[in-house]
Order: sequence, then C-alpha cells, then structure tokens
Amino acid sequence: MKDKRILYVSSEVVPYLPETEISSMSFEAPKMVNKQGGQIRIFMPRYGNINERRHQLHEVIRLSGINLVINDLDMPLIIKVASIPKERIQVYFIDNEEYFKRKATLTDEDGKLFPDNDERAIFFAKGVIETVKKLNWSPDIIHVNGWLASLLPLYLKEFYKNEPLFTESKIVTSIYNQSFDGTLDKNMINKVKFDNVDEEKIKSLENPTYNNLMKIAIDHSDALVKGSEDLPKELDDYLDSSEKPVLDYFPLEDFADHYTEFYNTKVLD
Repeated sequence: MKDKRILYVSSEVVPYLPETEISSMSFEAPKMVNKQGGQIRIFMPRYGNINERRHQLHEVIRLSGINLVINDLDMPLIIKVASIPKERIQVYFIDNEEYFKRKATLTDEDGKLFPDNDERAIFFAKGVIETVKKLNWSPDIIHVNGWLASLLPLYLKEFYKNEPLFTESKIVTSIYNQSFDGTLDKNMINKVKFDNVDEEKIKSLENPTYNNLMKIAIDHSDALVKGSEDLPKELDDYLDSSEKPVLDYFPLEDFADHYTEFYNTKVLD
C-alpha cells in the first residue's frame, strides 16, 4: 500500500470511543496501511462524550467556518484534529454545536435513538467531503465504517458526482452487525431529496431501517467488506447479489494480509 492514499470515514474510532468491532477496525486498518507506507486520513464525528482535553483535540481554523445546508438550514461546520499517541496518525473530527454537543453518541440515556440522527448522518457525510476538498487531498480508496457514516457513498456518487477530486476514488464499505432497532426519522428521504438526489436511488429510505441504510451504501460502493462474522440474513443475501467484490469476515488478529490483498487486487485493480 506504499504511497496509496486511503481515507477512513467511521462513526467510531478507538481510542476516542469504547472498543467495538467498528471502533477497533477503524483504528487497526489505518494503522496497518500507515505501517506499509500508505498515506491515511481518518474522519469521525466529534461526539460530546469525547474528552477533548485528554485527547488533545484542537480546532483547525483554516478548515472550519463553512456552512452546510441540511434540509434548508445553514449548519456551521467545525473541524477539530488530534493525533493518536505513538502512531503518528491524525484524526479529523466533524463537529457542530447543534448535532454533536450532547454528551452521548447515538442514543439518549434510555437507549433511544436521537431523533435527528438522520440529519447528523447527512451533516457528517457532507462535512467529510467538504473538508477533504479543502485539504485538496485526492484519496485512492475511501473506506466507510458504521451506519452514521453510511450516506457517504451515496453523496459521493450523487451529490458530489462532478467533483474532480474524487473521480478516481474507489469506495469500500464495511458491513457490520452493529445495528439499531426501529427506524430513523421517517422524513429522512425528503431531507436527502433536498440535495437533488434522484428519488429512485433512495426509495428504500422511505423506511429508514438499519438494513435499508446499508443497502444504499452497498448500492453506491465499489467493493464491500463483511465486518462481522454474522450479518442479518437480508444484508448477507443483498451482498451476495450485488455482483461487487466482497471480502469475507476476518477477525482482528488475522485481517491485515486479506485487507491488503483485497485493496490491491479487487479495489484498485
């Protein structure tokens, strides 16, 4: 992976959030590419329960200051950055007072999904892309992890389809068993349609379940990774019928060679 540019976009990353399949892989995969001489960037949301002082986050003024339009409302984009200790890896945090100030990630203290998680997902996707544009950094691979990041493939292929920085970028999405019950806001489809996204491409968002969100990510990705050993059957079947390269599940201690070969022979080839 020497000199390859890989952008990792994740809903959670160790050490900023507790260890899960997603947060662990979102750290281990970039670490692996970094050791192989690749260039990486990691993006995640700046949730309010991330300790800014302990992790030494600081705002990047030159990247902050633009507004993103979400459902006809202007939302200021704040970019923060930190370095993972001992790894010389920079992590960029997408922040906004309205969406990410609360002291939690995706659910309230009763375990209920936040009602604006759909808008947070839209904001995160657009915020990552706008920041990468400001960095003027053209990735060879964009690897997406976690359902809050799952709109990124759709926005890259639809809303930003004429953006020259990403014309050669290949999108990989990892599918995990880390889902949610119920649905996101039923009006989500209209909020995405507001960005001139073709309704036919997002019909399943009429019922924004975890499975339907991931199906849209699969539809707009170039290659897929099974991030969990057991996936919902509906998604397993959808992956099998996608006719796209799919890497089978490999545990953390055994993934590195398989990821490297997959990137080189199935994604970049």
